[in-house]
Amino acid sequence: MSDAPLQPSTDRIGSFAEFWPYYISEHRVAKSRWLHFVGTSGFLLTLLLSILVAPGRMGIALALCAGALAAGFQMERVRSSAPVLLGTIVAFTIANPLVLAGVVWAYAFAWFGHFRVENNRPATFVYPLWSLTADFKMYGWMWTGRLWTGDGREVAPLARS
Repeated sequence: MSDAPLQPSTDRIGSFAEFWPYYISEHRVAKSRWLHFVGTSGFLLTLLLSILVAPGRMGIALALCAGALAAGFQMERVRSSAPVLLGTIVAFTIANPLVLAGVVWAYAFAWFGHFRVENNRPATFVYPLWSLTADFKMYGWMWTGRLWTGDGREVAPLARS
């Protein structure tokens, strides 16, 4: 197996199932995955705190955004869903500004991992919602012990399982 990351074709990737191996191949360095884990943990903590502080407003924001997020996830195969993701961030920030701090925290750690550790461009620039979903999947895999260590030769094959 080559150590080069998988590259998407010039066409858009057609499904999340096809996107996942590409996403995980862009996270070959364990330190980068650790940074993502810290960022995602911080975001989830601020989201939980936001829900506890303003459950009504956060519930309304979630209800308003659920359909948009589902549509945006499907949109990803055709074009970037960045406007949908930005709209949901704005809606949740209006419901509780603490959410924005969590978003900034998460992206700061993740992008540091990409630009300074992996030396690649975050997939979120092209596939925002699939990247967010894949980040949560990777986070879950880390909680279950599948991705804490290992270099690219060990990580990329996991994407196919």
